[in-house]
Amino acid sequence: MDFAFDAKTLDLIGELESFMDEHVYPAEPLAHEQMQEAAKNDSWAPPAVLEELKAEARKRGLWNFFLPGAEGGGLTNLQYAPLAEITGRSIQLAPAAINCAAPDTGNMEVLSMFGTADQKKQWLEPLLAGEIRSSFAMTEPKVASSDATNIETSILKDGDDYVINGHKWWITGAMNPNAKIFVVMGKTDSSAERHRQQSMILVERDTPGFDIKRGMHVFGYNDRDHGGHAEIEFHDVRVPASNLIGAEGEGFAIAQARLGPGRIHHCMRALGIAERAVEMMCTRASERVAFGKPIADQGVVRDWIAESRVKIEQLRLLVLKTAWLMDTAGNRGAHTEIQAIKIATPAAVEWILDKAIQVHGAGGLSQDFPLAEWFAGMRTLRFADGPDEVHKNSLARAELKRWR
Repeated sequence: MDFAFDAKTLDLIGELESFMDEHVYPAEPLAHEQMQEAAKNDSWAPPAVLEELKAEARKRGLWNFFLPGAEGGGLTNLQYAPLAEITGRSIQLAPAAINCAAPDTGNMEVLSMFGTADQKKQWLEPLLAGEIRSSFAMTEPKVASSDATNIETSILKDGDDYVINGHKWWITGAMNPNAKIFVVMGKTDSSAERHRQQSMILVERDTPGFDIKRGMHVFGYNDRDHGGHAEIEFHDVRVPASNLIGAEGEGFAIAQARLGPGRIHHCMRALGIAERAVEMMCTRASERVAFGKPIADQGVVRDWIAESRVKIEQLRLLVLKTAWLMDTAGNRGAHTEIQAIKIATPAAVEWILDKAIQVHGAGGLSQDFPLAEWFAGMRTLRFADGPDEVHKNSLARAELKRWR
């Protein structure tokens, strides 16, 4: 078994780490200040310094790594994995700086795989260039959206248009004023077979009847690095029929194609968060003295540090195996592993962050360190792209089927 990265990946790791050391980490304090100032003005705009980072990343060729083929960085999932992990170390800045941030990555994948030539020209190209942002609108407040077939928003044909009516919430990226296009999932035919009722359609931000009701906070945080989350209502929103992605009834299948890569990308970045949390935990434990000796000399703290290292190494191997399977057997062939990493990674990284917060004492709960915000984000990830319980149920069902 060969666990080494290839030469191209190693080169990109070196280049990305240099970019992080020289530009991203030094920009974090300024970005924090800019986001705090924006929050005072009830603005959800990203920090201004992000545009400088994006320009530098493009100049260095550190761009669109998530998307394989000529449209993107031309990398495999296995090649992208360590790069995504590195960006996770500065989750508020680095993914967006190299144009590899959710939900844009998933939306670009959808347009790349299923978009028409006109849709690609109008929306995919500016997204790939980092000129605009986007949002994905699926979840609804009145139904259990962990079952995507429950979605009630209607997308009904009317001549050369579709008319959309519905109510969405937790729509990631929607509060970013630069999110110009929304991928909306709803029902075009409620009488069709259960998994053929849904369709996806593109809606521009300023379309009449498109109403952003409010931004939604995550454990009190605005989650601005993901563009914020919004509650949205659609009142007779009329868009051209040419905005439909794929054909009517293909929405559920497209959503599944979108979510596979998204799940592993989240887990890749989560490893970077975990690594940085362990670094912070070790530094804090070595510097702080309690009851006459450094906290690092306490057995329980050493136990946390050791367990954290074991968890990270286990998770990384599982994530890399999943990435390799996606490259060699396809997303369907890696279905079990994708579910496994989505179950294991957020929970384990949440545990690591909890211990890092404990080592930091009251400071770990405050805005003086990023740990509390990371913890909120990781807890949220146990809902995003399907809650833990749905993945566990599906994984167990497949496992039982093997032995029947």
